[in-house]
Amino acid sequence: MPPRFENPWPGPRRGLREVLRWKLGLAGRTVPGFPQATEPAPVRSIGKAALSSMPDRGWIVTWLGHASFLVSGSGCHFLIDPVFSQHCSPVPFPAFRRLVPPPCGIGDLPEITAVLLTHSHYDHCDLPTLGLLGKDVPLMVPQGHAAWFRRKGFRQVTEAGWWEECMLENGVTARAVPARHFTARTPWDRNRGHWCGWVLTGGGASVWHSGDTGWMPGFAEIGERCGPIDLGLVGIGAYEPRWFMEPLHMNPEEAVRAALAARCRRAVGMHWGTFRLSDEPLGEPPLLVERALREMGLDPGFLTTGPIGGQWRVGGA
Repeated sequence: MPPRFENPWPGPRRGLREVLRWKLGLAGRTVPGFPQATEPAPVRSIGKAALSSMPDRGWIVTWLGHASFLVSGSGCHFLIDPVFSQHCSPVPFPAFRRLVPPPCGIGDLPEITAVLLTHSHYDHCDLPTLGLLGKDVPLMVPQGHAAWFRRKGFRQVTEAGWWEECMLENGVTARAVPARHFTARTPWDRNRGHWCGWVLTGGGASVWHSGDTGWMPGFAEIGERCGPIDLGLVGIGAYEPRWFMEPLHMNPEEAVRAALAARCRRAVGMHWGTFRLSDEPLGEPPLLVERALREMGLDPGFLTTGPIGGQWRVGGA
């Protein structure tokens, strides 16, 4: 039996009892800050040419929806937590259906150098998508997951523990960094694998994907060890109700503070507007980001949100 992983920052465990309290409304209802912001994230279609773009230096980062990104640079194309399925659940529950389409099809993607996965939850680890990419696609996974992926038929799987750095192609490195979350695919495998974020470094620039995480002191250590980080990809959604979500997902204000603590030069908000996973209005997270930046006296461009299919250039000329 593999060991169970735990967060070094203690917090309340969220199990079936807490889920029932939440869903039955036994712990009060969320009062949204922007109740009118009910629309999901906007989507901009993106074609093969733009997806295949390769900068001379640095990275081009493309948001594919939720926590999924294509990161291109140094002659490589990396996918992080790709989910192209219509539901983020083991069976197609209507509550977990995709509310907006991906900006492209899997067949539009360039040849993928490697896939980086942050943890095993269905909205981050989508086996149908991975299967369409092919069982020979290299997978970078947190500690404790490699054997499971190999049983699923994937032939190139590399595990990394927190702070472990892996050499990829063309001088690019991927470093697994801490996150505050948990893993499970079934009721019986909770925390049998670890969870992480990733820092990709190459071409003179770095990109940090936070994975799923609640607020933690570990952001400062990420900044100390890996910073300054040119672009942070930080979760800003799935935060209500706070009594349930606080150990698992950041709210927008915490996401801004996390990007500052991790010494990000700028950041992009993710994990919102694609699936309905929590109680806040779908379009509220960007509005709360704007308010937090204003109240903290920060440049409005420090943490931005964009349409699904949006692209950001990192580093280079």
